[in-house]
Amino acid sequence: MIQTRVLLVDDEAAFLEPMTKRLTRRGLSVENALSGNQCLDFLAQRGDQATDVVILDVKMPGMDGIETLRALKRDHPLIEVVLLTAHGTVESAIEGMKWGAFDYLMKPCDIEELVDKVEEACRKKRNHERKILEAKATAAAIKGSDRQA
Repeated sequence: MIQTRVLLVDDEAAFLEPMTKRLTRRGLSVENALSGNQCLDFLAQRGDQATDVVILDVKMPGMDGIETLRALKRDHPLIEVVLLTAHGTVESAIEGMKWGAFDYLMKPCDIEELVDKVEEACRKKRNHERKILEAKATAAAIKGSDRQA
């Protein structure tokens, strides 16, 4: 099975390093970004196939997590996002879900719960990708049979 590829986005380096180690020990492939802009730059350079799930902090200076989520979903709609914050409100949770977040967890969260959410989000992304490939194959087959007729 292909390893789940995660981009962990948080403005606190003191959070990123230990969380990266904890997620890596649980079998995930983890990259880091310290800001929303860094996240979007990473995805623009590496493409949708380099990341399955983004774990995104909501409260960051500059471009916050909700702004980042909106831009990410506009440019990379298949990548799933799990919002993670210590400053959660019902409003930010609703806003995040409205813009396409897969789920929303509060810091500190249980590492196993986070890993479960990430794996579930990855399955959703890969299922969507499979359906797109199947639809393209069906469309190509129909197009090919139309030419023969």
